[in-house]
Order: sequence, then structure tokens, then C-alpha cells
Amino acid sequence: MRARLVAAVAFSSFLFACGGSEPPPPASAPPPVVSAAPVASATPPPPAASAAAVAPPEPTPDERKTVEERKKLSDERAKWQEDNKAEIARWTPEVHAAAKALADKAYPSLTAAINAAAAGKDRKPGNADRDKYRHPLKTLAVFGLTPSMTVLEVGPGDGWYTELLAPTLAAKGKLIVTTPDPNGPEDQFSTFNGQKLKALLDKSPELFGKVQAVVVDDKAPKLGLNGTVDAVLLMREVHGMVNYGTLDAWLGEIHSALKSGGILGIEDHRAKPDVDPLESSKRGYLPEKWVVERIEAAGFKLAGKSEVNANPKDTKDYSAGVWALPPSLQLGDQDRAKYLAIGESDRMTLKFVKVADKPADASGKK
Repeated sequence: MRARLVAAVAFSSFLFACGGSEPPPPASAPPPVVSAAPVASATPPPPAASAAAVAPPEPTPDERKTVEERKKLSDERAKWQEDNKAEIARWTPEVHAAAKALADKAYPSLTAAINAAAAGKDRKPGNADRDKYRHPLKTLAVFGLTPSMTVLEVGPGDGWYTELLAPTLAAKGKLIVTTPDPNGPEDQFSTFNGQKLKALLDKSPELFGKVQAVVVDDKAPKLGLNGTVDAVLLMREVHGMVNYGTLDAWLGEIHSALKSGGILGIEDHRAKPDVDPLESSKRGYLPEKWVVERIEAAGFKLAGKSEVNANPKDTKDYSAGVWALPPSLQLGDQDRAKYLAIGESDRMTLKFVKVADKPADASGKK
């Protein structure tokens, strides 16, 4: 029995050694495949654009107006610079000599002075074309100007009257002009206007060297010319003062600047009677009766008037106001022939004199 058991064990060992039907133990499972981790980019992608960056907020009406005004100023400045180069080039030695002769002469009368100045070679091209509309000699004669007066021209603009007044007053009188500060902020139209006037005066020391320029803030005018001026001229200026709400301030300064009995000459675009002056002034026109009342209320008396600058063809109902007419022709080619046929505006021409200040009473009140 024991022998048979030993033999069975031996036979079982033989089968295992020869690779019998009993499978070998399974091999250990291979390690799982691990994919490589992505490498981070050195520069992370930009974040998605925000809605604000894609569509900036709409500018406000005031911001749009500022942009438009700055562009307009830039365009006008560039055009003026080109025009001014041509104007300076026009002033040859011959023109300078003629201007000197014109200004050196002592004229016996306003007629002699204005006729000589109107024919002068110094006048800017195109300015003489306005004489038939503006009647400078007849207009200044209404005001009673003489070549020996001290005259203040308020708001000379491009210098249309300055060209005539400077030689008229150079020998025996004096011309004073108001001007915005030419050294003000470059983005302001007032600064540009001051620069244009300075360029006008600087181009001919012979003609304009004696002209006194007084820098004035149009929004808060101060002249500092107390009792030294014979005559003040407001040539198409009153409607602008009404628009800016400075008429009373200007009239107060003018009254102080004038000598006793001094002259205030006014020429301005005349509105239809009985219109609202504050509304009509926005279109450049003022009712004559209202103007007379306002000037007299400021210490002046109407001393004369003329229809020398009247124009019955002016209907005063244009979409661009008085600026539709020449010389502005603000509407460009739109109805241009129509506006040229009308000519310059219908204008009032008024002479006032300064009323003497009331004497102070014992209490010091006037």
C-alpha cells in the first residue's frame, strides 16, 4: 500500500515537469499606458474680447459737437494758413511803399481819406467788391467820423473796415481794435480769430503799425479806456452780443470808454418789425426799434439814422439765416445764384451819442 502511494506521487511530479494540462500561474498585468501630459503654452491665449471693447459706448451729443468743432477749426486753420501765405507773398516792396504813402498822408477830410484808402493797393483781393454793398464812405459819414478822431472798432473780424480806418486815422487820429487773445488755447476759435487779426496787423507795419490792439474776453469784456475815445463802431456786432448775452456788459464798457458826447455807430442786419429779438438774433437779424430802445436805455441817445445800407430784396427767411447771403454764402452751391442776386443783407445804420453821466448827489449816488 505504501509502495503504491509513493509511485502515485512520483508520477504526479513527472506530469508537472513535462507541462501537462494544468496551466501555469498568470503573469502579472503590465502597467497601464499613461499618455503624456500637455505642455502649457508659454503665452496664454488672450481672453475673449468683452462687449465693451468690441462696441465702445456711443459719444454724447456734447462729445460729438466738440469733435465736429475741432475738425472745423482744424480745417479752417489749414485753409487760412495757405491763404495767408499767398497774402504775404502779394505784399511786394511796391505794395509796402504804396501802403506807407497812404498812411503817411494827413487827409483834410473823411471823404479824401476813405476814397484814397478804398483805392489802395494794400486791400485784400475781393474786399473792394463789397464796397457797393457796404458803402463805407457814406456809412462813416452818417456816424460823423473825421481823420483826427480816436476811434475804437469792436470786433474787427477779418479787417474789412480796419483796412480803411487805419490809413484814414494814422496821421492825425488813432485806431484802437479789440481782439481775442492770440496766445489762448489752440483748440478755441477765439484764439484762432486773435491770431488772424494779429497776422493782419503784422503784415504791414507801414499801414497798421500805429493801431492799438486791446485784448478782450468777449464773454466778460473789459476795455480800460475810460473817457479816451471819440467814437466806437459796432459793425454787424450787436446780434452776436445778444446771442452771447453780453450786450449790456459791452454797452457799459463802451459808455465808459467814450468821451462826453462821444459817438456810437451801429450797423447791423435788420429783422422784420415786432419779431422776437432773442430768436431773430440767432439768424443774425435784430428789430431796429428794439435795438434803439436797448441802446438808449444804456445811456445813449439816437442822433441820426440812414437807409444807406437798406436792401429791400432781403426776405430774411433763409434756413441758414443771414449767413446764406454774401459774403458768407454758407449754403454753398444751394441756390447760390439766388443769394448772389439778393446781395448783402438789409441793414440798419444808426448813430448814437453818449448821454452825460448824472452828477453825484451829496450821498455819492448818481
